[in-house]
Amino acid sequence: MYRFKIKELEKWKNSKTRKPLIIRGARQVGKTWLMKEFGEKYYENYAYINFDDNTRMKQLFTGDFDINRIIQGLKIESGINIEPNKTLIIFDEIQEVPNALTSLKYFCEKSNEYHIIAAGSLLGVAMHSGTSFPVGKVDFLDLHPLSFKEFLVAIKEEELVNLINDLNFDLIKVFSDKFKYYLKQYMYIGGMPEVVNSYIENKDFQEVRNIQTKLLEAYEQDFSKHAPNNIVPRIRQLWNNIPMQLAKENKKFIFGLVKEGARAREYEIALSWLIDCGLVYQINRVNDCKIPLCAYQDFSAFKLYLLDVGLLCALARIDVKTILEGNDIFVEFKGSLTEQYVLGELKENTNLPIFYWSAEKGTAELDYLVQMDGINIPIEVKSSENLQAKSLKSFIEKYKTKVNIRTSMADYKKEEKLINVPLYMIGEIQRMNFEP
Repeated sequence: MYRFKIKELEKWKNSKTRKPLIIRGARQVGKTWLMKEFGEKYYENYAYINFDDNTRMKQLFTGDFDINRIIQGLKIESGINIEPNKTLIIFDEIQEVPNALTSLKYFCEKSNEYHIIAAGSLLGVAMHSGTSFPVGKVDFLDLHPLSFKEFLVAIKEEELVNLINDLNFDLIKVFSDKFKYYLKQYMYIGGMPEVVNSYIENKDFQEVRNIQTKLLEAYEQDFSKHAPNNIVPRIRQLWNNIPMQLAKENKKFIFGLVKEGARAREYEIALSWLIDCGLVYQINRVNDCKIPLCAYQDFSAFKLYLLDVGLLCALARIDVKTILEGNDIFVEFKGSLTEQYVLGELKENTNLPIFYWSAEKGTAELDYLVQMDGINIPIEVKSSENLQAKSLKSFIEKYKTKVNIRTSMADYKKEEKLINVPLYMIGEIQRMNFEP
C-alpha cells in the first residue's frame, strides 16, 4: 500500500522550520502504518513508543521535561539508540499520556534536532478536555481513508493514476469505462486500509462488508469506552441517524428526526465528540456567496457525513449489487453516497474550506461551495450521467459566479459558464486551469 501523504512527511523532514508533527485522523485510517513506513524508508532507524496502557511512559513523563532524561528513557523503552537527525521518534496514542503531548513544546524549543511524529485516534477529544496543548509548537498533518487514486495504486492501476496526475483528458475519456468500473467498486469498498487490503487479497465483497461491519462495531465500542457515560446514548443516536438524514431530499441534519422533540443543545457535546474523533464531518450552510465564505456560515444548518464512503454504505446496509448494477430503489441514496465520496476526495486531496448553500425558502440546494484562489466555486454532484442541474443554474443566475463545476460520470467538458469534471477527477480541481 502507498499513501501520498508520505511526500508531505518528506517535506516536513527536510524543512528548516520543522516542529514536532502531529498526525490527526480517526482510528484505523492508517496513522501507525504511515509513521512506521516513513521511519523505515527515510531514516536510519525509528523508535516506536505506544502510550496506550503504558505505565512506564506515564512515569517517564511525570515531573520535569528534561530532554536528556526523556531521551534516555525512550532509548530503554524502544530498544533503539536514538540519534539526533538520524532516528525518527514515533509517539503513538499520545493522548493517553498528556504530559508527553506537553513535552513536544520543549522538544520544539530546546531540542529540535530530534525528529518526532505523534498520533492518537482520540487526540481531538484530548485537546478539548483540559490537556496542556503545545499551541504553536507543533505541525499538523491530517490523514483520511485512502483516496480513489490511492485505491487505484493499491489495485495495481498506476497507469490510470498517471493519466489523472497528468490531467490527460483525452486519454481519460478513452478509458472512462475503466475509471467508472473502479469508481463503483471504490464507492462500496471505500478507503479504510484494512478493507482495501482484504479486497486486494480475496476479491470478496462479502468479506469487505464483514470487515466494514467490524470497524463500525469497534467505533461503537469506542463510544462506550472513551465518551462520558451520560452522552453515549446520544452519540449512538446521532451516528446511526446519519444515513437516514442523508437520504432525505433536503439533507440538512434535523435533530427532531433523531428523537421526537429533540433540541440541538441536547446533542451538542455528542456531536462535538464524533467530530473531534474524526468520525464525522460537519458541513455548514452559508447564506451568501461572498468572500470569505466562513463569515456567512449559518451554524444552525449543517449536513453530517461519515469519514468514509464504504462505511456509509455499510451503515446504510446497501448491498454491492445496488452500487455495481445501479438498482433504481436506491437512486436517492446513491446521490448521497456520491456526495460522501466527493467530500472525501476534497478532504484528502485539497485544503479547501467546504460549505453548502441553500436558498432561504429551501427552493434550491447546492451540494458544495468551496473557496479557491480568491473566488467561490459552486459544485453540483450528480451520481450518473444525468446532467440536469437546476439548483446550480439557480445559483449561477443569483450570484453570477464565473467558475461553476458539475461533477458526474460524464466526461470532462468545459463550457462558457459550466465545467463538467468527472467524479474520478474531482480531487484534482486545485490543479485544473479554469481560466476562460
